[in-house]
Amino acid sequence: MDLDAYSAAHAAEWDRLARAGARTPRDGATADELIDVYQAGSTQLSTIAATVGQTVQSDRLSLALSRARLRFTGVSTNPLQRMTVFFSLQLPAALYRVRWLTLAVAAVTVGIAVVVYAWYSSNPAVMATLGPRSALKDFADHQFVNYYSNNSAAGFGGQVWTHNAFLSAMAVIGGITGLIPIVMLISNAQNIGVDAAVMGEFGKLPTFFLSIAPHGQLELYSLFTSIAAGLLLFWSWVAPGARTRRHALAEDGRAFFSIVIGLILSLLCSGIIEGAVVRQPWPWPIKIGIGTVALTAFLVYQWGVGRRASRLGQTGDLNEAEVGARQIISA
Repeated sequence: MDLDAYSAAHAAEWDRLARAGARTPRDGATADELIDVYQAGSTQLSTIAATVGQTVQSDRLSLALSRARLRFTGVSTNPLQRMTVFFSLQLPAALYRVRWLTLAVAAVTVGIAVVVYAWYSSNPAVMATLGPRSALKDFADHQFVNYYSNNSAAGFGGQVWTHNAFLSAMAVIGGITGLIPIVMLISNAQNIGVDAAVMGEFGKLPTFFLSIAPHGQLELYSLFTSIAAGLLLFWSWVAPGARTRRHALAEDGRAFFSIVIGLILSLLCSGIIEGAVVRQPWPWPIKIGIGTVALTAFLVYQWGVGRRASRLGQTGDLNEAEVGARQIISA
């Protein structure tokens, strides 16, 4: 191939391609022209690459094709803009959808914990199944309190954060089974009831509540939220409504998985409080107040910002441009 002759023969077309790629099509005619010159330019670039290889002319043509391609494919959204949309609309909308079930999960957890506490506290034989009395006394007098200060603040906070984040993710993802969230709810409530019973057995019940109050408010509410999201994910394919089960599971799965991201951040906050605040020799009202402020901020975000996002039509799912058109179903 005589590259110079080939370039001269198609120079006018390449100029048209460059001009078409420099402006956004405003009507059907200019859009058709853009596609025509793009297709022609692609063929010509392939011819040059196959016969001559990389050249100055091919680089120039490739750049013009790239600019033209962006005119009809668009450019990716700015990451900062996507984060703004996610945290101001999608995440709070998803959290808002699970608000009432979160409160129900919290109430059931408290109920089970109270029953377990009463059962162990009123039955010495049942309490004895937990281990020797000397070991239980050591737990109440030393182990429970020392648990918060045995490791460095950063190490301990990071450990409880990753553990709780994993549990929350499992509650949401495992919600499709309908079993995992329920097992986690019962297990969590039982652990709270048993620990409270052991501490109460040796007169340390106030220490139990004072120790868990700073971090436990946000930590437990985050876990309740994850369990609620998992249960709603299960319900989305049990009772999908007008949607097919496949579409219901896909839409709610995307929406509720965004809750996992939000809970990772809330549990990071509770982990910092648990690792750095509980061990401090501050008055208990200050430490508990820090936990209350953290929980209040989460509730305002879920109920306040979430309500606004829901009124704007947000569900927590991706928009149609990101997931494609939804299947039309007759009512």
